[in-house]
Amino acid sequence: MAEIHGRISAALERWQPKILRLSHAIHADPELSGEEFRAAKRAAVLLRAAGFSFDGPQPASPTAFTARYGNGQLVVALCVEYDALPAIGHACGHNVNAASAVGAALALAAVADDLGITVKVLGTPAEETTGGKVDLIEEGHFDDVALAMMAHAGAEDVIGGSSLAMCMWDVLYEGRPAHAAAAPAEGINALDALVVAQTAIALARQQLPPGSIVSLIVTEGGSAVNVIPERARASVEMRSPNLATLRVIEEKVRRCLEAGALASAATLKVTPAGNAYAELRQDSFLSEAYRAAMAVRGRDVTFNAKPVASTDMGNVSQLVPSIHPLLGYDVGGAAHHTAEFAAYGSSASADRAVLDGAFGLAAAASAAAGDPRQRARLLCGNSR
Repeated sequence: MAEIHGRISAALERWQPKILRLSHAIHADPELSGEEFRAAKRAAVLLRAAGFSFDGPQPASPTAFTARYGNGQLVVALCVEYDALPAIGHACGHNVNAASAVGAALALAAVADDLGITVKVLGTPAEETTGGKVDLIEEGHFDDVALAMMAHAGAEDVIGGSSLAMCMWDVLYEGRPAHAAAAPAEGINALDALVVAQTAIALARQQLPPGSIVSLIVTEGGSAVNVIPERARASVEMRSPNLATLRVIEEKVRRCLEAGALASAATLKVTPAGNAYAELRQDSFLSEAYRAAMAVRGRDVTFNAKPVASTDMGNVSQLVPSIHPLLGYDVGGAAHHTAEFAAYGSSASADRAVLDGAFGLAAAASAAAGDPRQRARLLCGNSR
């Protein structure tokens, strides 16, 4: 692989200013989930300049895209995330995620013909909310993919980690308003329904499968203290080690919500808020190849299978062999999803992580494409 590594490194050196400019521009101009118009355009402009084509059906989401380079039988997908968080910008480091994935695509383009691969870049919006990758799966944009990869910003270099399966519901109770002092018996208190449900969920936590998490916030609970609330709203988020146990939680939580409606006589409406996220599975060969490649760049990547948060990359990994390593840089001890973490996203340490991560992803894909047994395995899986 030494010769391939050299060409990957040369390509990254050639494109380095534009890769880092992409990272900095996305960082300085955060856009919320589903609104990443400028980030998607910036990534697309760079890919088009490198000879990637945007022909064929494009995703329905206006902030998603597909681009490809080469005509090889083995299709390697790079997933580009670029959504930010409300008020705190790129507090999950998605500018680093985006730039490292685009950088890996540019590096792979330099060796695509020799490796017999097609490099497919997928702009995947709304990871923080509704799960744009799931939409792309359902639209068929992963149907020709043999392996998929991306790296995620973090405080340290880690491979092998899983994630928690997750879903979120919007909950609405509707009752009947009445004067809270003059005619309370005429009302149906929607907030009471929500209080009963919240209490039932709190009590049910003891019987949930191990590793499960249920979070609830009240988003509407009435308009005036002297009016029986006719409407109450909440958001419920459920996480579990896998989809099977997530379904168990969903059933329990739904019964708790129904209990609130039964006790208060309010009506209940439950609406899924976006797509359900599956647990992440990281391919062992690709993981070790990434780890070895990062050692070439002077990085010691830790193996840790512990679940970390939730990601729609989990859904991709259930479909095709995938990796989703954490890409470490100096964040001053700050935690994900904080303004402090966001502040480090355009630092020199983050820039190095972008380039090293791009190298690691490209080298891991190259190792799989160049190994006859792995290539056969991946192509066999892609015949689904």
